[in-house]
Amino acid sequence: MTGNEIRESYLRFFESKGHKILPSASLIPVNDPSILWTAAGMVPFKPFFTGAAKPDYTRVTTCQKCIRTPDIESVGRTARHHTFFEMLGNFSFGDYFKESAIPWAWEYVTEHLRLPPDKLWVTIYLDDDEAFDIWHKVVGVPAERIVRLGKDTNFWEIGVGPCGPCSEIYVDLGAERGCGSPDCEVGCDCDRYLEIWNLVFIQFFRDEEGNYTPLASKGIDTGFGLERVASVLQGVPSNFDTDLLREIMDYTAGLFGLEYGRENKVDVALKVIADHCRAITFAITDGALPSNEGRGYVIRRLLRRAARFGRLLGIQELFLYKVGGAVVRQMGRAYPELAERQDHVLSVIHNEEKRFSETLAQGTEMLNRLMEEAKKQGSSVIPGADAFKLYDTYGFPLELTQEMAEEQGFTVDTDGFGRAMEDQRQRARSARQETEYISERGALFKKMREEMGETNFVGYDALEARASVQGILRDGERVKSAQAGEEVEFILDVTPCYAESGGQVGDHGRLAAPELKVEIYEVTKPVENLIVHRGKVINGILKEHDQVSVEVDVARRLATCRNHSATHLLHKALKMVLGDHVNQAGSLVEPDRLRFDFTHYAAIDAGEIKKVEDIVNDSVLNDFTIEVFESSVDEARAMGAAALFGEKYGERVRVVKMGDFSLELCGGTHLKNTAEVGLFKLVGESSVGAGLRRVEAVTGQGALRYVNAREEQLAEIARLVKAAPHEVVRRVEGLLENNRELEAENEALQARLARYQVHDLINSVKTVKGIKVLAGEAAAPDMDSLRGMVDLLRDKIESGVIILGSTAGDKVNLVAAVTKDLLPGGLHAGKLVKEVAAVVGGGGGGRPEMAQAGGKDPSRLREALEKASQVVEKQLKL
Repeated sequence: MTGNEIRESYLRFFESKGHKILPSASLIPVNDPSILWTAAGMVPFKPFFTGAAKPDYTRVTTCQKCIRTPDIESVGRTARHHTFFEMLGNFSFGDYFKESAIPWAWEYVTEHLRLPPDKLWVTIYLDDDEAFDIWHKVVGVPAERIVRLGKDTNFWEIGVGPCGPCSEIYVDLGAERGCGSPDCEVGCDCDRYLEIWNLVFIQFFRDEEGNYTPLASKGIDTGFGLERVASVLQGVPSNFDTDLLREIMDYTAGLFGLEYGRENKVDVALKVIADHCRAITFAITDGALPSNEGRGYVIRRLLRRAARFGRLLGIQELFLYKVGGAVVRQMGRAYPELAERQDHVLSVIHNEEKRFSETLAQGTEMLNRLMEEAKKQGSSVIPGADAFKLYDTYGFPLELTQEMAEEQGFTVDTDGFGRAMEDQRQRARSARQETEYISERGALFKKMREEMGETNFVGYDALEARASVQGILRDGERVKSAQAGEEVEFILDVTPCYAESGGQVGDHGRLAAPELKVEIYEVTKPVENLIVHRGKVINGILKEHDQVSVEVDVARRLATCRNHSATHLLHKALKMVLGDHVNQAGSLVEPDRLRFDFTHYAAIDAGEIKKVEDIVNDSVLNDFTIEVFESSVDEARAMGAAALFGEKYGERVRVVKMGDFSLELCGGTHLKNTAEVGLFKLVGESSVGAGLRRVEAVTGQGALRYVNAREEQLAEIARLVKAAPHEVVRRVEGLLENNRELEAENEALQARLARYQVHDLINSVKTVKGIKVLAGEAAAPDMDSLRGMVDLLRDKIESGVIILGSTAGDKVNLVAAVTKDLLPGGLHAGKLVKEVAAVVGGGGGGRPEMAQAGGKDPSRLREALEKASQVVEKQLKL
């Protein structure tokens, strides 16, 4: 059986047992922020087992896509380790229990998969006599094939909560796959006994003291590894040799003229690439993106590890996006979302690999130098600070550095790496850092920061300040001054201007001094704690060391603050309406609008949108005081503060509190109270990826402009339909009904006209070598109508060739048809209409019995139709 056949067989089997087949949940848990990935089939159902939510179905079966990353280094070197895998499962939420789960499992593996019972072994928990009796007395498994194992392997629990004993099914793959030890038995670490199915009997609740209380409503959670079962049924030595992975590996090998099975080094690389490409393709499809944190870090690590294994094979070109395409082709039928988002996914992979390839060679060269230096000093340890430099400058994950060092017999000082990471903001760049590997612009600003110090941002509390001009750049070059009319970048020692960060746009403002005026239209932070202003000198000369006054555009800042404070209210409102799984995934805060991306699994309906709007506007009317204070991260978390997407937090964090309604960590600018937000109005809702939604909103003056525009539209519609605004809906409904009646009448008249035209066209039939040929012009408004007339004529003449043409503005439509009895004689409607269309400057084609074409020259339609008989005669001669 192929992997696809096993997957389908399993789901259909449990469907026959009353289970509801549900699609795989996203790899990104939408309702469980405690974990990075969906790592087992039961993860989406945790609330049902805990009783936190009530399921729609009491029996469910799924094939769940999963990612697990604790053993990344083992992937490719063992037969079973994967980062991405598929877990088949059947689940009961207070419905059936062991009495059904055990017999069904045996029925499926022996009768549907036809695994020999004498090759199967069963494990149970030490004192689970209930399971033993069912396996032995009901199913008929010999007692000597039922093995009792301890809590470390056959009891499932994750701290406080539901838990219970397990029972596993093993396949004996034969002594030749074993370790050779006389003590080799079920549970041995060798490859002889392969676990394929784990049945978890959720029957206890463990409290904080470690007491186990029987559950009134028991559950079943099973995991049936698709790749493992496929390896058994297909008789191959590892999961990688199954069709689920082998096709991807063979495709990769074919790209570069390699062959799987010839050399261990090549085999390991092909396995790593296939596994990791499956993981990153599925993860990006579900909305994860490469980054240096959380899931994004996992994606980046896997992609870069796969890319590096390609380089070890001598592959220098970008190739992972091609392998990603092979993953889509292999898995797209079972997971349609892969094909739906293929362009986006492959583009992300391509861009990330390109980015990595630009630094890989330089980073590898630096690591080699570090190892050479360590050798000279008699050491085999890469210092943590140097490993951090590889991470910080070249994007090398610590694990990648460890792997590369291990291949040369080196280890990495991970404690030192951790200290360097912790001290990132404080420590100065090492004198050995090589700035040619940093972007030219980044290096320039870092040098300027070292020279002139950090910028003192005072814009949380002040909207104007006195400052000294520390440096000026024109077209990226340091200059001493700038004249009126020039656009430049400049750095001040103090600024009230907020730099673009965390989704909030930067301030606009003005810089002034006697006889000097500069308009500021962009504020950024290209390196940590250095704020760069971009603007145009309007009057005077801007010089280094000038003493100036700086003012923020107050109206623009206030409008931005309205939208930013509203974003916090919106975040809380979405959680209240849609559920606690809602978490911010990105935002844009501008003066005119706000955009908010968040985790959610479905479109928001009109009722939910209204609830969210009402909650936010109620919070505005409640006039909550907005407090801003600093705290430690732990203290803020203890208070329940939520972290916002894109923010970086140090030991001290900035907390924004809005009454008792909202509490978030945030580095942006805000109002003094929620009443200043004014009117809040949601104006858009859409999808931005699997499990990700986006809403857009306006506040304050922006909301008033939006409402006024809608009122103007309503007034204009009322004028056009000649009704008062409050009667517009009824009036439009009447017009639509009248329009439907007119359309129906028009269709009836068109049909009658077509019948008259058919009668006239029938009279124009010619005979070419004994075959009826009808070529004429028809009054058909579009291609569909023209095809309909051809169908009517074909029924009328019974045998022959039909070519009809019509004009629609400056275009020509042509349709040709050949009755089926004439097809063996060589006539072909597609070729016929193509030649005729050439006369009117067009082209087309299609099937032998029916085809269509278009043209650009209506004036030559008659000439084209006259040529039809000649083309028919020519086809008959061939």
